[in-house]
Amino acid sequence: MLISGASVAGPALACWLAHYGYRPTVIEVAPALRGGGYAVDFRGAAHLFVLERMGLREELERRATGGSPMAFIDSRGRQLAAMPPEFAGGELEILRSDLSRILYDHSLYTATATATAASPSASTEYLFGDSLTSLTEAEDGVHVTFERGAPRTFDLVVGADGLHSTVRRLAFGPEEEFVSRLGYYVAGWDLPADASGLAARPLGYSEPGRLASVGRTTRRTGEPGYTGETFCVFASEHELSYDRRDPQSQKKAIAEAYAGGGWRTPELIDTLWAANDFYFDAISRVDVPHWSTGRTVLLGDAAYGATLGGMGTGSAMVGAYVLAGELAMADGDHTKAFARYEQLLRPYVTTCQEGGRHVGEFLAPATREAIDARNASLNDPATIQAMLEQGHTVSAAISLEDYPSLCRR
Repeated sequence: MLISGASVAGPALACWLAHYGYRPTVIEVAPALRGGGYAVDFRGAAHLFVLERMGLREELERRATGGSPMAFIDSRGRQLAAMPPEFAGGELEILRSDLSRILYDHSLYTATATATAASPSASTEYLFGDSLTSLTEAEDGVHVTFERGAPRTFDLVVGADGLHSTVRRLAFGPEEEFVSRLGYYVAGWDLPADASGLAARPLGYSEPGRLASVGRTTRRTGEPGYTGETFCVFASEHELSYDRRDPQSQKKAIAEAYAGGGWRTPELIDTLWAANDFYFDAISRVDVPHWSTGRTVLLGDAAYGATLGGMGTGSAMVGAYVLAGELAMADGDHTKAFARYEQLLRPYVTTCQEGGRHVGEFLAPATREAIDARNASLNDPATIQAMLEQGHTVSAAISLEDYPSLCRR
């Protein structure tokens, strides 16, 4: 089986497939596991159930951050409102790069359902620095060609390669048929060491239609994290023109969006030009009518992505658990497994995605009055509690089979 994408969904699926005795191959366009200082989170019973069944919860908690609080300030640095750490960080927050590394390590050498923990079997093959160029389904599998490697044939292909999925484009159609832009853009980059004073504490500065924020991600254990990072969200009525493969083009678009910004925004933008670890994209939502076609299936953001606020990491982990479990339960009958995977998961992830629809306007309200209203809600403990409870309700709204136990019977 071929899995495209080595961020979170792909290695998580590889962990489970290896557990059930498969030996998947994971291909990743980047030359190595991606770094990056931003954090991802897990919240609610379903997310934590999957981490427990993977045997990873304790390890993730050792690498967890202390959450991501933020004080919203005015142009003079005076606090107007505060967002508690659990609001963005859930019950367990971890650097995405730490999560990716842990999943990668566990997928490389995993005990199968029939092997003992003391006698695990070799499991996952990784191919870095390559990408798919074509998928052709035949009776014996899917014939795959690559940019660099020799052609190969796989029983199944999984697109776990994100919002701009290559597998989805090759097997389902062009991106514009499935990805909807929600009117905002998001950017983030690590601050250089000599600018770490900008991130002495997490701060967010809002002007109508744009947010500039800084923070410092640290691990609870006190291990070194990153010196600091900045996170920006801004509105745009029109789709911006930039080259996704050209960082300088993207940086120019960000700088133009923040021209004339108050507070310390000019200092933050000055650090952008030398940043190597850099992220920029439209806040978008993915809707694919059917997640599988023949022997090819989509997972995570490629199938049901929401750039921010859609519990994407937790949904990807739950999706990997369900997809692998259904394949194991169906004894490899992909037609049956893919149908069950989508039937069980689609209502859940569709509800989770709705959280991403309003995240842009929450972080970067369009008017001064809307900014004041956002701040007032954050200063109301009852409103904060209600929002947290709603998030937990949504994230827990799925009943999961105990696939590992069922497959041992």
